[in-house]
Amino acid sequence: MVAFLGMGLLGSNFVRAMINKGGQVQVWNRTHSKAQALEQYGAKAYPAVADAVKGASTIHLTLKDDASVDEVLGKAEPGLMAGATLIDHTTTSAQGAIDRTKAWAQKGFTYVHAPVFMGPPNALDGTGTMLVSGDQAAIARVEPALAKMTGKVLNFGNEVGKAASMKLLGNLFLITLTGGLSDTLAFAKSVQITMDEIYSLFDTWNPAGMVPGRLKRMTSGNYSSPSWELSMARKDARLMMEAADKGSLTIIPAMAAKMDKYIADGHGGDDWTVIAKDNVPL
Repeated sequence: MVAFLGMGLLGSNFVRAMINKGGQVQVWNRTHSKAQALEQYGAKAYPAVADAVKGASTIHLTLKDDASVDEVLGKAEPGLMAGATLIDHTTTSAQGAIDRTKAWAQKGFTYVHAPVFMGPPNALDGTGTMLVSGDQAAIARVEPALAKMTGKVLNFGNEVGKAASMKLLGNLFLITLTGGLSDTLAFAKSVQITMDEIYSLFDTWNPAGMVPGRLKRMTSGNYSSPSWELSMARKDARLMMEAADKGSLTIIPAMAAKMDKYIADGHGGDDWTVIAKDNVPL
């Protein structure tokens, strides 16, 4: 028997997919009506979380944050089967995952943090990416079930909390990408570029393919053979800010300020990716 706690869009579609594959699932949500809505698909909803986990050898969670995970697991504890496995898909801090892994192991339970890069449609279709790290024996036991939930399970090794950090890294990229696109739209609006014109550009020019090469360039440590000098990139940033409506850009002004710092330090003639020089991991 499996229990699933947290019936948001992601959790509810995970449950539907499990039922579609013949699983029996007990569900709980803080707003009970959301859990009850899954009963039409064959789930069993419980108003009390301790009742929802009774008899379940595996408990999945998709909640809001560290605090909500700790709160819900604390309330579920009286109903937990001895030795149950807790699989947490919530995006949390790395330290939270580390602390929970240790605390629940001391109580005789296995806690596995398995955050995801998946939207609700992926959860229903069993596609997307799930991240894990930590005790490899525990991961080996749960990985077959996790593989059924997602298209790919990425194992980042023995370090507890590494999966949490990798999830936040990915989300950071998505946030900054969306911020950049927001600036792009704001600039386009200011200079009367239409959406059709934007789409025509990106249908032909796909910068996504540049990411691996750009990362290698940024982390190479060699910025002395520029393909685009930092001073020229800064000039373009100035032109962007001058052309855009005042206050409409968010990312570009911050980037311009960082460029100014590196230009003041003598890097104006270097490749513009030098602005990442002090951020490169070991």
